Parts: sequence; C-alpha cells; structure tokens
Amino acid sequence: MYLTACDPAAWTTPRPGEVRLGQTLHALPECDSFDAYRHALQKAREHGAKIALLGVPESIGPRGNLGRGGAETAWPAALKGLCNLQDTRFIASHELLLVGQVECSDLQEQAAALRTSDAGQVQELRNLCQQLDQRVMQALVPLFCDGYEVILIGGGHNNAYPLLRSLSEAVDAQVAAMNLDPHADFRAREGRHSGNGFSYAHTDGFLANYHVVGLHEGKNNAESLRQLAEAGFTYTSVHELYRGHWPEQLAALRAQADAWQRPLGIEIDVDALQGVPASAINFNGLSIRHGYTLVAELAALPTTRYLHLAEAAPSLHPAGREAGDMACAQLLSELVLAYLEGVQRRLP
Repeated sequence: MYLTACDPAAWTTPRPGEVRLGQTLHALPECDSFDAYRHALQKAREHGAKIALLGVPESIGPRGNLGRGGAETAWPAALKGLCNLQDTRFIASHELLLVGQVECSDLQEQAAALRTSDAGQVQELRNLCQQLDQRVMQALVPLFCDGYEVILIGGGHNNAYPLLRSLSEAVDAQVAAMNLDPHADFRAREGRHSGNGFSYAHTDGFLANYHVVGLHEGKNNAESLRQLAEAGFTYTSVHELYRGHWPEQLAALRAQADAWQRPLGIEIDVDALQGVPASAINFNGLSIRHGYTLVAELAALPTTRYLHLAEAAPSLHPAGREAGDMACAQLLSELVLAYLEGVQRRLP
C-alpha cells in the first residue's frame, strides 16, 4: 500500500478549556496491505464515518506541465488548519475519517532531479505522474466503492484524473465535474500532467459532463478550447462572473450540475482565487466568497461525491513559507468547512 497514516494529534495545538478537531478526529491506522486497508475502511464506516480526508503531497504534475513546484506542502498546511479548528456542532467530526496521505516521496525525489528545460526530462516527469495516478487510485477506489465521499487535498490538478476515473469505476458509470479554474485543464494528451486531467478522463471514457467556472480565455491555448468545445463541454468565463450577479450565477451553476444527474466531483484550483499562494498565483482572481459559496451549493446536491482542492503552494507566497502556510491553512480549511456545510444541508 502506498498510503501513510496521519496522526491528527501531531498537528494540533491544545488549549485548556477547548476541544479542537484534531483531538476528536478519527484517523485510519497504518495498513500494511490492501486487504487491511479495505477492512479498516469498512470498520470505520460501520462506526459512522462518511467523509474521507486524503492528502497527496506532490508537485510532479505541475512541473510536468512546465509549471513550478511547491504544491507538495499544501497537505501539511491544510492538516494544521483543520486540526486546530474548534470541534463544535458546526463540524460533524464523527463523520470525518482522516485516511492519511498517498506516499509519493520517492517519486518526488526522482522528480526533483529533473529539469523542465529538457524535453526528455519533461517526459520523465510525465511518466512519474502516470505512476502517481496508479497510487492515488489504489487509495480512492475502495473509498468510493464503500460509499465514502472524499475530500482530497493536493498536490497538483493532475489528481483530478485518478479521482474521476476511480469514481467512474466504482459506480460503473460516467461521471461529471464542475471546476472552478482559470484553466480548462484540457490540454493535449501528451503524457500525464496537471494540465490535462480532464481531457484524459473524457477520452478514456470516464467524464461525461464538465463545466469550467471562471475560465480566463486569455490563459487557455486555442487547441484546449477547441477540444473542450468538441467534447460538448462548457464554461463560464471569469469576465462573465465579473459582470454578473453572483447569487443568480451560482443558482444557475447548481441547476446545471443537478440536471446532469451523475455522480459529481467538485474541483477547485485555488489559483482561481485572488492572491492565494499557488503554482500559478493569480492577482486578478475571484474572491474567497466565490469559492466558499460554490463549494457549499454544489456539496448540497445529493449526487456530489467529492471535493478536490488543488494547486495550493505555501512556499510560493510572496512573503515566504511561513506566511504561505498560514494563508493556505486558513483557505483550505475554510473550503473543507464549505463542503461540510453543503453536506449538512442535504435533504434526508
């Protein structure tokens, strides 16, 4: 098993008179085999766990897309933010299961020695990304098969592919995704990386419906937009969002996702949001309000099965790593809370 357990207590700073999420959050024990993993998941499910937290600490996919590293540190920042939230009635901690993190340190080490200025080494990065896909799917397929919803925190947006494929294989049907992102991530299928998770998922027969929220037409090449249109997929441009009335736009996006009537993935590339330290930091992005309310509204749909938070890179904060850790801890934990709010709003 390429999966490492995480101890929430290691990320929690206790304070007298308070109970923090890291003090009550149930964590999966270390599993030395796939069978042990399946058994532990089923046992946790019997005790009420419904939503699995999984980390993928890597930046192989962004670098394979000729981007910058740094996304490998988002998961520890998110853990610190989540574990130090107050455990109150607003958080159903008994339904959360900290599954752990996909083990990819060996792949990261190999990737660190590769240069994106060399075409041959870029291809090696993309081969490593394909290996990572397999490891992520090994963790995800049992989760979806056992009925868990998943909150996956990366890592690059390349992990959209194993999410979509794992969900599709678990339910034996094509699935849908709504992606808050300035990029369609529908680049050419030139080897796996963070820019083509959705084009691969569609071509391989797993993705039936897809809409990009906040796409910037000046940040997508013509071939990506052509392929997106040929697949019958759609987008709302960031400029439409600037001009429009967000509550009405949000209601239309929710209605669109609901009409698909397919298992739904919520995809959030945090570089859609203004000033967030990310692989491609965006100083003209949307607000945290846009991100929070979109997640909460889509999570309220009964077809929703996962939330993916991708591309946060604390070390790329203009003020340095410490500031980046704080910013990402707050943002990522807030988006997790948005998902939990949406889940609690579903009709029985």
